[in-house]
Amino acid sequence: MSRNSYEHDIPVTADVEAESWAAALTPRLAQFAAVARHEHVTRAAQEMGVPQSTLSRAMVRLEEDLGVALFARRGRTVALTPAGRTFLHSVERALAEVDRAAESVRADADPAAGLVSFGFLHTLGTETVPGLIRSFRVDHPRVRFQLVQNYGEAMLERMRAGGLDLCLTSPVPDAPDLVARRLDEQRLRLVVPDDHRLAGRRRVRLAEAASELFVTLEPGYGLRRITDALCAEAGFTPRIAFEGEEAETLRGLVAAGLGVALLPPPAVPRPGVAELTVTAPRAVREIGVAWLDGHPDTPPVAAFKKFLLSRRGQLLT
Repeated sequence: MSRNSYEHDIPVTADVEAESWAAALTPRLAQFAAVARHEHVTRAAQEMGVPQSTLSRAMVRLEEDLGVALFARRGRTVALTPAGRTFLHSVERALAEVDRAAESVRADADPAAGLVSFGFLHTLGTETVPGLIRSFRVDHPRVRFQLVQNYGEAMLERMRAGGLDLCLTSPVPDAPDLVARRLDEQRLRLVVPDDHRLAGRRRVRLAEAASELFVTLEPGYGLRRITDALCAEAGFTPRIAFEGEEAETLRGLVAAGLGVALLPPPAVPRPGVAELTVTAPRAVREIGVAWLDGHPDTPPVAAFKKFLLSRRGQLLT
């Protein structure tokens, strides 16, 4: 093609719509950058390992699609036009961003130093999860964790949206899009103020608290659903004095005399309360790990999943 042919407007290819520019142009962007860098089609073709004729046709098609002359031909060499120079700056930024994205996902999938996005309940954050990560890192010291602490339903929705690889939750979910495995169970205690009528007892039937005000987690929290179910099994509907978002806040409100609560054991004993074993009904919550069904695991996620499953019955010890 002669130099003079670039002195006229290049028609825009009719089948390239504005919304499809990325799909139409992306395969040729790296080729364009190579030609621009070498200012020579033959050398660019050699670098990319493609025939010179293929590369030449790709550049002509690129210009036709854009409707803009990107190169001025001078014998065997080419030079960028002002439009080509402007286009090159954006192309180089786009290619650099693709490189960064590729390096990021490759790094996250690295078996030795990749990333695990892991969610867990607030009540497991003081001792259980730090202990799990510490034990896992004995054999995988460079694996990185992105941690999310939340209530069960929020974590499951985040996992469905692609924001988590695995989560520890309770109750163990039963949903067609998830795989869940029970890992352990945790006994719940009736927590009462230390001057309460039941405080001198070590064991209690839950029905004995039927007349009490309860402080509980908000609806939607797994522990709230378990509390409601256990009270129903004991023959009453709890009267709610306060609904919160964090178990230790509830324990503090019990100490202040606001009510009683069904809670898992604390990480450290809290003054001002008595914690009673519930003999009937059986007051436990199951802890499980969940992940998306059919979702492929990176090597670090697969390793951590295997580690968690190996801790069945020992998660809370």
